Amino acid sequence: MPSIARPGGNITGVSVDGGLELYGKRLGLLVEAVPKVSHVHYLASNLHWGRPTGAAAREAARRAGISLTGALLGTTVNEAAYQRVFHSMEQDHVDALLVSEEAEHLTHRVALVELAAKSRIPTLYPYREFVEAGGLMAYSIDLTDVYRRVASQIAEILKGTRPGDIPFYQPTRFDLTINLKTANAIGLELPPTLLARADNVIE
Repeated sequence: MPSIARPGGNITGVSVDGGLELYGKRLGLLVEAVPKVSHVHYLASNLHWGRPTGAAAREAARRAGISLTGALLGTTVNEAAYQRVFHSMEQDHVDALLVSEEAEHLTHRVALVELAAKSRIPTLYPYREFVEAGGLMAYSIDLTDVYRRVASQIAEILKGTRPGDIPFYQPTRFDLTINLKTANAIGLELPPTLLARADNVIE
């Protein structure tokens, strides 16, 4: 019987999905980082917000006693959509922002990080690459490791291994990355206990 450990057929792969419980962890980090946070927005496309991923984020917020509102980009994700959403969030006096894991955000990460800094909205991102570009925080898998796993699987297949005999890879390690310079720039004093738990601190 096919399984993740032994997919069978002609398929194998690498997942970047950390599981739906990841939303609760990320919201918990925002609560710890931002004093008295109660009003969080979730930056996503309309499609993502309507999927189980959006439902999981809303359920995690409900359990944490936090108001979570969709900061929806519509169906076309571009810089104009980001600007529109951030202008709206400034008017709403949002406490913090959680960014979805959609690949489009990575494409526009520089613009996204700059808008968050300009708006002074504490933001938690899905990948370390955002923090390296100047974002505040990320709780994420290691994308470089994922790419290495893909290359390794391709090499095995080229050597003659059947794809169905290669287990799917799903990340189990998540790193907390914090940009202390960004925290200082937006006037956010992060708790020493949070900084002590960070796997990577950019100063």
